[in-house]
Amino acid sequence: MVTVINGDGLILGRLASTVARRALAGEEIAIVNIEKVIISGSRARVLGNYYHKRERGSTDWGPYFPRRPDHVAKRTIRGMLPYKRPRGIDAFKRIKCYVGVPVQFAGAELEVIENVHMDRLNNPQFVTLAAVCTALGSKF
Repeated sequence: MVTVINGDGLILGRLASTVARRALAGEEIAIVNIEKVIISGSRARVLGNYYHKRERGSTDWGPYFPRRPDHVAKRTIRGMLPYKRPRGIDAFKRIKCYVGVPVQFAGAELEVIENVHMDRLNNPQFVTLAAVCTALGSKF
């Protein structure tokens, strides 16, 4: 049984830690509408951080940082997992991220995690993951 989470209006870091914890417990998770996930902070600071991550390393040997929203979210979730150990590898395989809502989840009940929602933000400044990825050059 796959748990389908609606990413619309959820905070990326809190979502990543919650999903990582649940995946380590053995749950299969699919996150839809991942491009509508938000990153808190001013637009200039957030984009500066992601530009720095993207430019770090060499273009030939890496480390590579993704541009697409689903790949950026998976990379963020991977950072919350022990991804070099067997249980982290297995947990990472149980997590799927999708831009929009794919056909197989069209009629599924979408779960919204309440303690991860953007209503918890004290500061009204935020950027969507779609805006960050578009600024990085993504064409999703």
